[in-house]
Amino acid sequence: MKMNNKYEEITIKTEPIFQGKVISLQVDHVRLPNGETATREVVKHPGAVAVLAIKDDKMIVVEQYRKALGRSQVEIPAGKLEQGEDLMEAAKRELEEETGYRCDEVRPVSSFYTSPGFADEILHLFVADRLSAGEANPDEDEFLDCEVISLETAKRYIAEGRISDAKTIAAVYAWQLHRLTGSYTL
Repeated sequence: MKMNNKYEEITIKTEPIFQGKVISLQVDHVRLPNGETATREVVKHPGAVAVLAIKDDKMIVVEQYRKALGRSQVEIPAGKLEQGEDLMEAAKRELEEETGYRCDEVRPVSSFYTSPGFADEILHLFVADRLSAGEANPDEDEFLDCEVISLETAKRYIAEGRISDAKTIAAVYAWQLHRLTGSYTL
């Protein structure tokens, strides 16, 4: 779908600032629609997948420490995309790596930008509900606990701040919508 670009900012110059394993940071010098110039700090990210995994009408979540927040939180399984990786295969991979649960099929729920004011990360949310248990195999630097929770517990975790990230909150609301209407999307 073609978007209206009447407010487009034209990049004049890009200065690379940092190149990491997951993200890069650049400063873009732009020309504004009124002809003036400004700078924009932009985080580049390869994108990510997340899985709303439902087993016996309960949601599978992981709890892990998030350094940027300085605390642990409960989230749905998720992870960054590898270059050229198929979205659905990535979702199945992340689910199995973090929780041990496997599935033959994931279905798309939604894709959304996590922080469009400064980052280009797009997150693709999938649902999986025909699961079989197995062994988790998290990355070497990933330490997490897997838990299976009810919708009521998920909503309580949101109220308590144990669930506070956008992808997991969106997944909980999609799950609630599914219980009410039979669909994960509007």
